Amino acid sequence: MNPQVGIIMGSQSDLPIMAEAAQMLEELGVNYELTVVSAHRTPQRMIDYAQAARERGIKVIVAGAGGAAHLPGMVASMTSLPVIGVPIKSSNSIDGWDSILSILQMPGGIPVATVALNGGKNAGILAASIVGSFDPKVGESLDAYKKTLKEKVEESAALIEAKGWKEILKK
Repeated sequence: MNPQVGIIMGSQSDLPIMAEAAQMLEELGVNYELTVVSAHRTPQRMIDYAQAARERGIKVIVAGAGGAAHLPGMVASMTSLPVIGVPIKSSNSIDGWDSILSILQMPGGIPVATVALNGGKNAGILAASIVGSFDPKVGESLDAYKKTLKEKVEESAALIEAKGWKEILKK
């Protein structure tokens, strides 16, 4: 399979959000692996994962975590691969702000790209963009995806302009 993106999360409860990253990567033709790696409950597993990722052919890591959300930053401290952090609003979260700030406020020298709260989809797109910067096939898939976004907006604009906003809202 030769995964290029590693998707990791702090617990299985993060899976609904992180599955959005996996779905985008599948749509864009990027191979990935997905697993649970907890910074707090399995620190050695986290260390082993981060340190061996490059050897396994991983090009970028997408790490999702809720609450204190140490996983993305800790992984970034152990690898020179790009790490994308996905803050997740969890059951023990302070409206997700704890996760956002834990991932966003990294010290100099340990960058973590951070997407919006529960932003698994955008994390998948960003990971594909990183891979697409050196893989022309993935780059072409991204270009096609962006074109569909443009077409959807243009279709919406034409519909609203033709029928009027009041008619659209009736539905």
